[in-house]
Amino acid sequence: MSQWIDAKGQRCPVPVVLAKKAIAAGETSFTIEVDDPAAVENLSRLADHQGFTVAVRGLPGGGHALNFTRASGVSAPTACQREADAPLPGRGYAVFVDRDIIGSGDRELGANLMRMFFYTLAEGDALPESVLFMNDGVKLPTLDDQVAAHVQTLTDRGVEVLVCGTCLSFYGLTDRLQAGTVSNMFDIVSRMQAAAKVITL
Repeated sequence: MSQWIDAKGQRCPVPVVLAKKAIAAGETSFTIEVDDPAAVENLSRLADHQGFTVAVRGLPGGGHALNFTRASGVSAPTACQREADAPLPGRGYAVFVDRDIIGSGDRELGANLMRMFFYTLAEGDALPESVLFMNDGVKLPTLDDQVAAHVQTLTDRGVEVLVCGTCLSFYGLTDRLQAGTVSNMFDIVSRMQAAAKVITL
């Protein structure tokens, strides 16, 4: 019998964590109900990464039910495989951005410094493993065309760019993301833990 998980009322990353626990427990088919819009995309991406197909349907009272089914011919990962797939600790560096300006002085100066930072980063040789946007930081790849262009350059050069989906939703910017991938707290924390160092702006 397929497991049913009630994650309504839970913000990301809780639904993702609950789904990952079901997968780790060996579940090959389960349904998770959510009412956080960001959770639908995050769970769909999790399904793809873990070898599941996912069917999404709307619920009468609001929210969505996501039916996870392990893809045909794909076996559950063994403990060794899960360990091999985990991010390697101490690998490169990550940049964590939780503000839309650099510094605490003049906002115009801070915004220009942020643009110069991302231009310098995108054009340099020592690229980070990941760039992580959260809180006010999500305004950069959405509202600032210059920063968004530099972020796209980083993505094109192989840098993983994760943008907090809960933050995008809070600011009403989900549909305005110009560069990067909508993500969640679980993935962002994982990238920070895997990095040899984290630079916070």
